[in-house]
Order: sequence, then structure tokens, then C-alpha cells
Amino acid sequence: MNLLARRLPAALGPLLAAAILTITPANAQNITGAGATFPAPIYSSWGEDYAKSGGESARLNYQALGSGAGVTQIINRTVDFGASDSPVALERLEKEQLLQFPAVIGAVVVIVNVPGVDGTKLKLTGALLGEIYVGRVRLWNDPKIVAINPGLRLPQIPISPAYRADSSGTTSIFTKYLSSVSPIFKERTGAGNAVAWRTGLGAPGNAGVAAAVKNIKGGIGYVEFAYAAENGMQALMLENGSGKFVTPSVPGFLEAAAQADWTNAKGMAASMLNMPGEIAWPITSATYVLVPRNPKDPATTQRVLKFFDWSFRNGAATADRLHYIMLPPEVQDRVRAQWSTLVVGGKPLWPVSGS
Repeated sequence: MNLLARRLPAALGPLLAAAILTITPANAQNITGAGATFPAPIYSSWGEDYAKSGGESARLNYQALGSGAGVTQIINRTVDFGASDSPVALERLEKEQLLQFPAVIGAVVVIVNVPGVDGTKLKLTGALLGEIYVGRVRLWNDPKIVAINPGLRLPQIPISPAYRADSSGTTSIFTKYLSSVSPIFKERTGAGNAVAWRTGLGAPGNAGVAAAVKNIKGGIGYVEFAYAAENGMQALMLENGSGKFVTPSVPGFLEAAAQADWTNAKGMAASMLNMPGEIAWPITSATYVLVPRNPKDPATTQRVLKFFDWSFRNGAATADRLHYIMLPPEVQDRVRAQWSTLVVGGKPLWPVSGS
């Protein structure tokens, strides 16, 4: 089955628009988090499963506000954990007394709406995608696009790029990829959570970009794979590090993720971009969680760690259903080793008694 044809539960749509709340008994203790929109579906589902497991009476309240907001809120200590698709630099982690760890792996895909064309058969190179996003390639029947798509009848209509208007880890992943494969994009736009786009229309969140592409003929945009699946969007093929044109797929994400250098990754931020392979998807990345090294309430931070530990151990079926990839077991162990460095009042926060 084409993975893009597998729809996420319809109930997730409204949940992503605002706070995501897992309902459990009234005496349950809250775990509050905020940030990246990409992991919101799986954090919500993990939270529901965790509350039903009987092992812990905890209620997850997660607000999908975007990665930039997630980093800001954990710095201000207004949530128990922050979430960002883009890893925070070591210097900032040290300054703000934060511990960072990967939670789950996913991918960014490029969605299109080209009248009369099956977008899943459309091919682009990273270099061409960069030229589109700086306004150098403006028509879908541009000779450069036609040359790598000889079997498609491409219309003479304008290309209408869409991008995230908010500070976004998804944007950081996408622009890092483009900067690595497109010299002109690197020179004119560069990489970051928020950049000065040279062309196109800004929209809030992955859902906003998906809606913009869906509603504009000739549209193109970047979203998390889960959002493309949820909205039934057509994701095009991209050239990977081996020069192969590949379709986004969970096996392709796994092939890219398997090549990440976790051993030498600073801040546990291992790159999976533009990896070689027969099916490796070139825009694969982990999403990250941030917790305070100096928590006001150590027990609250322990609850966060227990939640993610439980999710690592029990969340694989949910991850598969929602098109995410679990961290490899050895990487999960590296994460737990990082947790053990959290010490308050001479007492380590991990492992927690009974975990």
C-alpha cells in the first residue's frame, strides 16, 4: 500500500490545532509540554496509552505551537519539557541549563499540486528545489524540470512555493537540507528555524502549508510525512545521496536513520540528511525533547523521563501506525545514559525507583 494513502485518524486533526490533552482520572498529575507540531500526534497517542497502562497515573498536556515556541517555553520554565524538530546548539543548552535528547524519527517531504500531473511520479533534485525556493525556476514546464521528467506532461503554470511563517524546526531541517545540496539556496537564503524567503507564501504550521498547497494550483511546500498522509497530499520523488530518485517511505527513512553517527553526535543531534542508499529518503531527521538540568520540581522532570522511557519500551506499534520510526535500542540506551547525568541536590533523577 502507498503509505501516503494511509490516513491518520481523523480525530487527530482538531487536536493538532490547539492543545493536545490526554484525559485521565481527576487525581492524575500533569505532564506539560509544548513545541514542535511534527511529534504531536505520536506524543498524544503515547500519552493516551501511558495513562491506560495502569503503571502510572499521569495526564499529558501537549501544545503543538511550533519548535521555536517550545524552546522558548522550556527556557522560561513554563512547561515540563520543550519539543523541537531542530536540535538546540550546545552553547545554548549550556547557557540555559537544558538537557536535549532525541525522542522519535520522522521525515520532511515535498508536497505538490500540479494540475493533470500525478505528483507522486514527479521528480526533483535538491539543487532544482533550491532554485525553486529562491525564485530562479518559476514554471512547472521549465526545461530543467522537464529534462528529469520525460514521461510527464508538465503544464505551463507558475510554481507557487509555500513555507512555514512561524519559527519552525521543520523549516530548519528543510533549509539545512537545501543548503547542503543547493549552493544558490545556501548563499541567498541559508538555514534556520526562520529565514528570509526569497519567494512564496508563508503559512502557520504544517497544516497551514498543507492547506496552502492543496488550495493553490501549481503549489509546492514542505511538511512532515505524517501531515502529508493525514491530508492525502501528493509527495514527489527526490534525488538522494546516491543519485537515486526515491519515494518517501518508512523503509526509506529507516535506511537513512541507520547511517546516523550517534557516537560522535554533539547534543545527540545526529544528521540523517542526504544519506546514500537505494531507497534512503534525503530529508530524514529526529525530533528532540528538552528538559531542565536545574528543575524547580525534580519529581516533575522524573515524570517526564518515566513517560518517555515507557514510550520507548511500549510505543513501537503506535509509531508504526502513525508513520514514525522508533529510535534504535542502542540509541535509547544512550538517551537513558544522558538522563543519568541529571543530578539535583546530589541525587540523580534517573533511574527512578520502580522504573
